[in-house]
Amino acid sequence: TGRILYEKNKDKEMIPASITKIMTLNLIFDALSSKKIKLTDEVTTSEYAASMGGSQVFLEPGEAQNVETMIKCISIASANDAAVSMAEFVAGSETEFVKLMNQKAQKLGMKHTHFKNCNGLDDSISSGHYSSAYDVALMSRELITKHPEISKYSTTWMDKITHKTKKGEKEFGLTNTNKLIRQYAYATGLKTGSTSNAGFCVSATAEKDGVELIAVIMGADNSKDRFQDAVKLLDY
Repeated sequence: TGRILYEKNKDKEMIPASITKIMTLNLIFDALSSKKIKLTDEVTTSEYAASMGGSQVFLEPGEAQNVETMIKCISIASANDAAVSMAEFVAGSETEFVKLMNQKAQKLGMKHTHFKNCNGLDDSISSGHYSSAYDVALMSRELITKHPEISKYSTTWMDKITHKTKKGEKEFGLTNTNKLIRQYAYATGLKTGSTSNAGFCVSATAEKDGVELIAVIMGADNSKDRFQDAVKLLDY
C-alpha cells in the first residue's frame, strides 16, 4: 500500500551500491511490458559493458545472451556487466538509460535520489549518485507491484548460464547475493548491494498471509547485520 510502518533516517541521502539495479530492472521490465523488447531478444555485450568491475558474470566483448539470461544475471548475481549491456540495449547507451532512470525516479516521487550509472558501481556521494531508504522502498514497490514476474528471478537461489564465445562454450554458475532467500521463509526478494563506502545494503521483500512488506537497510557495517536488521523489521 505504501504505508510506512517504521522509519529511521528515511530521507538521508546515501550511496545505494547495487540496489541501484532495482531501477534498472524497473526500466527493463517496462520495456518488456511495452513490447519494446522481448525476453528472447539477443543482446551483444560491448567493450564498455565487458569492462565493468565489481560483481560480474564475465561477459566478453561481442558475446550475445538473450534478455532473459541478462535479467537472471542482474537479479541473481547482481552483474554489473549485464546491467550495462541491458542499459545499452534498451536506450542505446548507458547515458541515455540513466536519463530514463532519473525521469522514472521523479515520476515515483523519489525526492532524495539521483542516478549517475545503471549499476551502482560509484562509491562516493559527492559524485552525485545517491538514494535514500524511502526512495529505495518506492522503486522496490513499483517493481514488485507492476512487474510481479521479478519474483521468479529474485527468489532463485542458484542457476547457471552458458558463455558462448570464440573460445567455445562454458558454463558459469550464478548464486543469489540475497541470503534471505535461503534463510527467511517468507522472503520474495529483492536486491542487495555493497561497496566499501556504501556499506551493506538490502531491499528485502517478503510476504506472509497475504501481507507484503518491504524492509530497506542501507549502510550496515557488515553483510550479516543488514540481513538480521531486515528480518527484525519484517518479523516485527
